[in-house]
Amino acid sequence: MALSEEALRQQLGKYKFRDLTIEELKNVNKTYPNFVFSMNTYTFKDGSQKDLLNFSGTIPVKYGNSYNIPICLWIMDSHPFAPPICFLKPTANMGISVGKHVDARGRIYLPYLQRWSHPQSTVIGLIKEMIAKFEEELPLYSLSSSDAARQSELLSYIAKITEGETDTKAKGKIGGDKDRCFNKITVIGAGDLGMACVLAITAKGAADRVVLLDLSEGATKGGTMDLEIFSLPNVEISKDFSTSANSKVVVLTVNSLGNAQTYLDVIQSNVELFRGIIPAISHYSQNSVLLVASHPVEIMTYVSWKLSAFPKSRVVGIGGNLDTKRFQYILANLLKTEVLGKDAWIVGEQGEEKVPSWTNCNLVAHQIETAAACNSREKVANRALEVLKGKGQRSWSVGLSVADLTDSILKDKRKVHSVSTLAKGCYNINSEVFLSLPCILGTDGVIEMMKLEEDPVMLEKLQSSAASIHDLQQQLKL
Repeated sequence: MALSEEALRQQLGKYKFRDLTIEELKNVNKTYPNFVFSMNTYTFKDGSQKDLLNFSGTIPVKYGNSYNIPICLWIMDSHPFAPPICFLKPTANMGISVGKHVDARGRIYLPYLQRWSHPQSTVIGLIKEMIAKFEEELPLYSLSSSDAARQSELLSYIAKITEGETDTKAKGKIGGDKDRCFNKITVIGAGDLGMACVLAITAKGAADRVVLLDLSEGATKGGTMDLEIFSLPNVEISKDFSTSANSKVVVLTVNSLGNAQTYLDVIQSNVELFRGIIPAISHYSQNSVLLVASHPVEIMTYVSWKLSAFPKSRVVGIGGNLDTKRFQYILANLLKTEVLGKDAWIVGEQGEEKVPSWTNCNLVAHQIETAAACNSREKVANRALEVLKGKGQRSWSVGLSVADLTDSILKDKRKVHSVSTLAKGCYNINSEVFLSLPCILGTDGVIEMMKLEEDPVMLEKLQSSAASIHDLQQQLKL
């Protein structure tokens, strides 16, 4: 189809890098002239919608015989810095073969998408890898006449291009049953924090298998090379998302290393990074708990929740777990106030806005009856916070905290941890924000939120943090 550049410019009015997008689409049109371009509404997992450019057509695949595989690609409004969203577009007599690179809804997952980076990555390069992967494992099969009738429901779904849960029965299982009996953890990101998490989780002994997904470009180097040289039992290093299949917990440690100028730009870069990660993870480990350690943890936990469409209980941020453990230790061992230490928590958001709080308020009230005693508790807490300020959050210490959380989740310990959880509806917070609050953790993530003593200072801090986080989230392009 011959492209009208002027018409395309009008259609791409809201695209941030319109000229780059048009130039690439012209190249696609030269190589695949059968593709049809149009603007349509795309519906994301969280129900939000965007008008996006999409193009559909067929790509030639040799699998014994030659086949024309119908596909549809949606071009994001931040293209070419964000990867396209790719789907199969089967006809009524075609069924979808679920496998390493295709889910039951026909969405396509490829290493090329996960490693997408402008200017090295292009739509032409993406299609070439798509053809190569489909020649290894054909994504479609012919239906009998009776099956073809049942296929119409699926095709209706794909036509809407939504990504919510469906009742469609998939042909085949991702990863089979071989991983289902294991306590398997995947750590995404092979930087210092990712490495620290792998080592701490392995030392803790909670997992039967640990997968380290290295998303860095080029050959394996640095710490991951050392892990390969001095191999640890039950630790696997990979660049392929399919190795994460059927993980019980997925730990996210990645952060964008782009050239962002403002704090908002930094967060938006992380959002774009997560766009290529969360859909793949939620595809391969549909029943996992997502444990977010990327920064800023409260916002990236929210982003993970939105992009995965997982229940809120199964998306958890590391939050104030490390600070709380340190705070309790300081109170009990350095300041010798063991009773206070048992019921003390660091809540709210990471950083300067964190605030101490207390559970078991009835027990505390029984032991500390006078206003003077309450003031004494506040002084002790302030002393503990001063000590806490001198403690940085280095990778190895955060790794130990992550191992502590994964141990509670995998072993269903029902322990209380201060973790980032959806705070809407608590403490007069009415927005969808994640804040660190004491929660009971088990195999399904957050089982129950513990009630805090409603101190006015604590409430004011929580509400202030919720407002500032919500304001930032409103400026993000999800």
